[in-house]
Amino acid sequence: MKIERQVDLAVEPDEVYRLLMDPDRLGEWVTIHAGFQTAPDRLEQGSEMVQKLKVAGQRFTVNWKVTQDDRPSRVVWEGRGPAWTKARVVYAIEDRGGTTRFSYLNEYQLPGGAAGRIAGRAVAAAASREVERSLDRLKKQLEG
Repeated sequence: MKIERQVDLAVEPDEVYRLLMDPDRLGEWVTIHAGFQTAPDRLEQGSEMVQKLKVAGQRFTVNWKVTQDDRPSRVVWEGRGPAWTKARVVYAIEDRGGTTRFSYLNEYQLPGGAAGRIAGRAVAAAASREVERSLDRLKKQLEG
């Protein structure tokens, strides 16, 4: 499954990057964030954290690792969730001369073969809505 979204922000790329990579501020904009089991003080390449999430009424944890950190333009996360699920999240931050375009990509695999794919449609719909809400909150946080 894949979710891709973009939002234009009236701030500099460094400001976007700083907010995105501050674990203490994740709950300010990520609507499915339900806390951490573990998290470092700051995030950079090689950082790992265990994040508690809630999507479509389901609570679960994901073990994340920052596998690429090209400040301030690109960050890649690799994650493992329950039942051997995998996720890959890419933040692309593009300077557009006075604004910044933030592109979000989330690719994930759900367990369960065909049954998982059917259940995955409901999860994908809920996750898509939450990404939209999260990007709206990110815009409000950054633009005031």
